[in-house]
Amino acid sequence: MTARQADVVLVGGGVMSATLGVMLRQLDPSLDIIMVERLDHVAHESTDGWNNAGTGHAGYCELNYTPETEDGDVEIERALKINASFETSLQLWSYLVEQGMLPEPEEFINSTPHQSFVWGKENVAFLKRRFERLSAHHLFREMKYTESPHELQDWMPLVVKHRDPMQEVAATRVEHGSDVDFGSLTRHMVEYLQSQPNFELMLGHPVRSLAQRDNGRWKVRVRDESTGETKKLETGFVFLGAGGGALPLLQKSGIEEARGYGGFPVSGQWLVCQKPEIVKQHNSKVYGKAPTGAPPMSVPHLDTRIIDGTPALLFGPYAGFTTRFLKQGSMFDLFGSVKSSNIRSMLSVSRTNMDLTRYLIGEVFQSHSDRVEALKNFFPDAQEDDWKLQMAGQRVQIIKTTPDGSGKLEFGTEIVAAKDGSLAALLGASPGASTAAHAMIDVIERCFSDRMKQGDWQDRMKVMVPAYGQSLVDNEALLRQIRERTLSTLKLKRPALNANSDT
Repeated sequence: MTARQADVVLVGGGVMSATLGVMLRQLDPSLDIIMVERLDHVAHESTDGWNNAGTGHAGYCELNYTPETEDGDVEIERALKINASFETSLQLWSYLVEQGMLPEPEEFINSTPHQSFVWGKENVAFLKRRFERLSAHHLFREMKYTESPHELQDWMPLVVKHRDPMQEVAATRVEHGSDVDFGSLTRHMVEYLQSQPNFELMLGHPVRSLAQRDNGRWKVRVRDESTGETKKLETGFVFLGAGGGALPLLQKSGIEEARGYGGFPVSGQWLVCQKPEIVKQHNSKVYGKAPTGAPPMSVPHLDTRIIDGTPALLFGPYAGFTTRFLKQGSMFDLFGSVKSSNIRSMLSVSRTNMDLTRYLIGEVFQSHSDRVEALKNFFPDAQEDDWKLQMAGQRVQIIKTTPDGSGKLEFGTEIVAAKDGSLAALLGASPGASTAAHAMIDVIERCFSDRMKQGDWQDRMKVMVPAYGQSLVDNEALLRQIRERTLSTLKLKRPALNANSDT
């Protein structure tokens, strides 16, 4: 059987692969690109609107990105990095809209203020300190803070209605936040790729094996689920952007850089309300503090979501314990990922994270009433009959081997690339989709380094991402220029001058 030759094989039909495919198509239109997806639709696993938070993670409202230090200060470096990374995605999407490669922005992104809300004296003090630290930086200059009942009534009426007036509460707000339907975004990017020459989409084709030839090229075997036929692909570069399925595929590759990596799968569920009379009363994303022992992906939030054009309210996510790496995966995924190179680190993590495991198992056995009680911290008038349970996506947190040979559980995303640049994989979860453009630039710089040293690739990258090669964290004037363009192009609210209130 003759192998189908290609320059690039993208494994997984999610936002990461689609973003990389679109960027490579702009950098070199002659590249022959194949996207293989195990399901019969793209954007059907982690990228699907119901399977991710859709926040457009920008660090505005997610309190876990700004941890409190032992001396009572607040660390903001991660929030700055995530915010700048999201700005990279906004630049790419603006370019794609301007060029007609994406449709009208409201088909995938909508203005939705990002808010944080806390109660209790200690939490209020933390949020105020967080606000002071963040709003002093130009990336977060427009953030507002209040403890005023009148302002809170205006900002989040469902959250404060019939709340105990003696309860100490506080909130922050960023007007130019957004809600992103990553499923819709990805489907549109793939539709654009399909309209281009030298691109092939292979749905229903899971990868069965990966092996590198002596000449450095990769042999990729996929199975056509509709016929049972095995097909051979040969390529100079493979990207594993298969969400929870990336780790097993990375292990199949056998590259040295994959040694020691393991995965800790976490499932999720939402409470969903689609009653128009309730949905129309809440137009924002309101994030609180995670319960003690909860993973970062379980930070509770009451979200306005627009998925496939239909508004809804989502609360959660409620995390759970699972052995699947994908929502439509196998119960044996976790066990199959245990290898001689990672068993020590995985056992170490299992011993040191028993509290987390117990928390996740406890979440699984919550009743509907228990879940609604948690919701009432954000929506005191919530009624059980107005909300239904919806399965969210699977997430696989990274387990890494530490220098002493034990293991560490990482909450974030990471690019693992072969030293010769012929293969790369994206592992981990949050902030994930929101920083796809930044992550895929990292892949391109590491795996196409020779091409990126050439002027034409750098010039084309700067057309897609005008701030490429510069720091939005350090350059306030550049940020103002970039935001003016992206917020206008994507039809998001413009930031107003700060007018904070603290009483």
